[in-house]
Amino acid sequence: DIELRVKWPNDIYYSDLMKLGGVLVNSTLVETTFHILIGFGFNVSNSNPTICINDLIAKFNREEGAELQPLSADCLIARTVTVLEGLIELFQEKGPNAVLPQYYKYWIHSGKQVHLRNEEGPLAWIVGIDDYGYLQVHQEGQGVESVHPDGNSFDMLRNLIVPK
Repeated sequence: DIELRVKWPNDIYYSDLMKLGGVLVNSTLVETTFHILIGFGFNVSNSNPTICINDLIAKFNREEGAELQPLSADCLIARTVTVLEGLIELFQEKGPNAVLPQYYKYWIHSGKQVHLRNEEGPLAWIVGIDDYGYLQVHQEGQGVESVHPDGNSFDMLRNLIVPK
């Protein structure tokens, strides 16, 4: 019930307000074997300089009269790895369309409008991610195009996609 969201390409946010963590993925193909290295980090209990997951649990308990226990790092790691293993298995069996609905359920960008290139640039709507994981935007009269992370930056606070 705590509003955690995914910000493209690799951040974990509380609502659209504060970053709580992130994910880094590195992949290589060696002959016919695909190797993937996944790293993730979460701010579990460090209240400074912003907010942590346990602060959000305490806030939720106060507002909802709930009694959720604070989260330990080892519990979060175990739960994350268990869920990740299930998602990887589902992806391997059925492909990306089997996991994308879950991703989009927690995606921070649904229905967001952004300016391209600068704050006065043309408006575009974020519509999803493509088969390679790049952000897709739709500009009226221009169709859908992918925005590559190596040549663009997404400034969520200003709803702006700008060249690096």
